[in-house]
Formats: sequence, structure tokens, C-alpha cells
Amino acid sequence: MDTESLKSLLNSFKTGIASLDDVLKTLKHMPYEDLEFARIDHHRALISGMAEVVFGQNKKTEDSIAIAHKIYKENGKVLLTRVSEDVYNGLNIEGAAYDKDARLITASVKNIEQTGKVLIISAGTADIPVAKEAALTASFLGSNVETLFDAGVAGLHRILKNMRLFDSANAIVVIAGMEGALPSVVGALTDKPITAVPTSVGYGTSLGGLTALFAMLNSCVPGIAVMNIDNGFGAGCFAHKINMLSVR
Repeated sequence: MDTESLKSLLNSFKTGIASLDDVLKTLKHMPYEDLEFARIDHHRALISGMAEVVFGQNKKTEDSIAIAHKIYKENGKVLLTRVSEDVYNGLNIEGAAYDKDARLITASVKNIEQTGKVLIISAGTADIPVAKEAALTASFLGSNVETLFDAGVAGLHRILKNMRLFDSANAIVVIAGMEGALPSVVGALTDKPITAVPTSVGYGTSLGGLTALFAMLNSCVPGIAVMNIDNGFGAGCFAHKINMLSVR
């Protein structure tokens, strides 16, 4: 339940549309619902503005599905990250969509209103799965998202030719593996807040993304925030929050 849903419920009670029993029935699982193997935080959207998200990695398929159904029932929408197609096939929620690259599922009872602008840039085609995770997350949360894929420093003219995209963005996410140089380049070309995401893409001395991570943390361009390796979800959330501050 989010703030608007709670306001609507209380107004319904105030005007007599909803009874006291209706209100109690709706609120009975707040602040969380105990499934023994999981305690679902239905109160989270009231505090942080975002409902709980299902992180599927290392979860049993049936557990991810059970948690997702509870969140969907309470919020009318649900986001699952790092999940297999088996979870999607067993979810059985009308309108649910699965992106194989991002390994992410979104489902919503109604169309999600989107506002502002978040720009997602990936250095290489191999970085697209992480970029899609960021893009789909920000979009699900309510941000308009624009993407620019395969625009790394090996062909610098590609990013320079698309600098016009920076102007309309309230937040930019830059995703890169290998040496992780792209966020510094973009940061030197715009005054927009940048979230950098290192990926685990690269040859041996990329060390599973550590080289890109260290490069981004040591960027000489001030004001760049850095996410964990391959954390497109975290970048999408952070960029969305920045975007929403810009449009309020």
C-alpha cells in the first residue's frame, strides 16, 4: 500500500463508502505479512515511496511466485528482479511481462503513469542486460526512460553525436564494463547527475568488474555516484528518485 492508496481508503471510510470492517480487512497485513519463509513488507511504500521488490536470485521458484502474488494483491503491481523464465511461466498474473536479457518481470493492474526523463546509456552491447534492468526498473517506478545503447569510448563519436539527449534528462545512468571509462566522459559533457554502473564484462584483468568499479570510484569528474557491479536495479531506483525530485 502506498500513500495515495491509504488516503483513498481513509476517505472512503470518512464518506461512508467503506465500513470499519472493510478498512480493518485492508490494513490487517500492515506493516508486514508473515509467510514463515518470508515476511513481506507491505508498509514499505509508505516509508520509501517504493513497494517491496522480489529479488529472485537464490530463491526457490515457488517462493518467488508466492511472494510476488502477495505483493501484487496488496499493491496492484509487482517487480521481480534476477528471476528465471520458470518464475514467469508459473506466475500466472495477467499482463505480466518478462525480459530475458534483464531477467526481470513487471506486472501492474493499470498503466503506470510516467513523468520526467531518465537517460540510460550502455557502453557496449554486452552491457545491455544491466542497462535494461536499470531502464525497466525506472520505468516501472514511474519515470519516462530513454536509452542509448552501444555508445562506448572505443567509438567516442557515438556519444558526442547524441549529446542532445542529455538536455532533456533529469538523471543519467551510465553503464560500462572493461575499463569503465564512459561515466567520466559523460560526466565531463553534462551538468546532469550521473549514476555509474560497472559491469562484469571484460577480459581477465577486468576481474569480474572490479577494474571498472575502481575506475568509476576514482573518476576525476566530481559528482558521479557509483553503484555495485551489475546493479542495474539499484541504478534505476536511484535515478528515478532524482528524476522525481526534479518534476515535483
